[in-house]
Amino acid sequence: MLHLNELTFRLGPRVLFDKATAALPERAHIGFVGRNGAGKTTLFNMIAGDLSPDSGTISVPRQMKLGRVEQEAPGGPTSLLDFVLSADIERAALLTEAETASDPHRIADIQTRLADIGAHAAPSRAAHILAGLGFDHEAQGRPLSEFSGGWRMRVALAAVLFSAPDLLLLDEPTNYLDLEGTLWLIDYLAHYPATILVISHDRDLLDAVADHILHLDQAKLTLWRGNYASFERQRREQQAVQTKQKKKQDAQRAHLQAFVDRFRAKATKAKQAQARLKMLAKMEPIAAIVDGEVLPFHLPSPQKPLRPPILRMENAAAGYGSAPVLQKLSLTIAEDDRIGLLGANGNGKSTFAKLVAGRLEAMSGTVTRSAKLDVGFFAQHQVDDLNEATTPYQCVAELMRGSPEAKIRARCAQIGFPNVKADTKVALLSGGEKARLLMGLATFNGPHLLILDEPTNHLDIDSRAALIEAINDYEGAVMLISHDRYLLDACADQLWVVGDGRVAPFDGTMDDYTRLVLSSRGATPVQTRGDRANGEATPPAPRAAKAAPLKKRIAAAEEKMAKLQDLLARVDAALGAPGAFAAKPEQVAQLARQRGDLERALAAVEEDWLQLSAEAQPAPR
Repeated sequence: MLHLNELTFRLGPRVLFDKATAALPERAHIGFVGRNGAGKTTLFNMIAGDLSPDSGTISVPRQMKLGRVEQEAPGGPTSLLDFVLSADIERAALLTEAETASDPHRIADIQTRLADIGAHAAPSRAAHILAGLGFDHEAQGRPLSEFSGGWRMRVALAAVLFSAPDLLLLDEPTNYLDLEGTLWLIDYLAHYPATILVISHDRDLLDAVADHILHLDQAKLTLWRGNYASFERQRREQQAVQTKQKKKQDAQRAHLQAFVDRFRAKATKAKQAQARLKMLAKMEPIAAIVDGEVLPFHLPSPQKPLRPPILRMENAAAGYGSAPVLQKLSLTIAEDDRIGLLGANGNGKSTFAKLVAGRLEAMSGTVTRSAKLDVGFFAQHQVDDLNEATTPYQCVAELMRGSPEAKIRARCAQIGFPNVKADTKVALLSGGEKARLLMGLATFNGPHLLILDEPTNHLDIDSRAALIEAINDYEGAVMLISHDRYLLDACADQLWVVGDGRVAPFDGTMDDYTRLVLSSRGATPVQTRGDRANGEATPPAPRAAKAAPLKKRIAAAEEKMAKLQDLLARVDAALGAPGAFAAKPEQVAQLARQRGDLERALAAVEEDWLQLSAEAQPAPR
């Protein structure tokens, strides 16, 4: 268990932690949430030993192995696979020693230990992780230096996952991933057999992976049981209760104070007034839980809608130079379409978005746009192109030439930069504020079609919720490219897949697409070192040594089958009761669903029992 005891840490005049305390359970999957800038990364640095708290202690079990992605992307001539394999320091050292060891006893010890940690299966395990994060077999053999910084950060993530630490610290691990890599990572982390502490603003990840939520608010840490949806519900309930208690206490305090003010000067009532003063002093004030203000996003809708379709492609091709990236594109976009664009990075999503936006001409075929079509284009990489010497006011004034200052400042406030914030240099804005500014500029004139490429990067959970609300209020067409499944689920009503040089509608839901991605990337429960090694692990134990555990597992399976059969009999009896359907139709429907669940569970247990029984059979002579 990881203990955070009375932590206090100041960053300049700001207090990030004020006697913050939390105990993180062993093997828990903990989502770490809080507003941007609250101090989440700072806590990671303290746990890793890179920073020391001003006071308080962090107690980490002595043998706990900690893993964290380095902030600097790896590079050099080392191949991707070799780099990931090198993350297992013990395996690398043992293999090196095995090449030179001459003492028979030491050679035996080395080989035994290599077998214990599944060393020979390590290359297949490393390859599996790299494949899940988007690297095919050919890419795994290429040197790190051939990849961009974002792809190399994926390799760094793969290395940390491969090292299988006891405590895995992940800070926004999906920032460098596409949707497909994110879906695979969520599945991998959900099955991770050790402790995870992950900073993320991805609702889908926090709901699928976390069984606890660590909340940093007002320099205090609070650990909640359950995933993010459960945390939100519990916090709302606590907020309602605490608000009610505070209102009741405020009334009681006012009543006591009124008595004191009225009778303090009277000799006959002085003792009673003094007693009430003591009661007031001992009464611990109840603080209301107040969520910080979240500025809304404003996405102006088009003033005059266009006749559909606003864009039509017929056998179009797009690419760069003489090499087409996409071909045979025959698609239409209506004035109110909400399209989620899916496909792994490198398949051509950005190329297609540029073609739709008119930033790239078709190499062949035709692309017909409505004559007055106005396209707003937000791409995350454009944040880096903002002039850091300018201010939000200057950016808005450039689009409102000739307008009075009051109108310009009102528009600045509308896009999220009120008062003095409008005069802050872009260089001093946070990543989320830069994204908000770019979003406001891209949608300034109420475009008919809005293309959003990774719009949620740098936004915290509450700001993402505000963006979802704004997108759903916007009345034009929207095309979304995002690794945030929650955003796609909330905003997209049709899915298009980019792959194999084509763009085609996907006939299914995000759940269907998730299953497709996981099956194509070989998603399986996490396999780690030793007896969890993938592929060929340690040699099988002698049959006699395996017999006792097998008998126990068979007995446990038989006991479980008996319980499930008993439950099925009870449900059947309830369903067969005279007049059941007429008396309680809702309860009967629930029982029918429960019966289906029990049948599926019983079938799974029976299959396990048959397999275990077969293993327990004596070997033929």
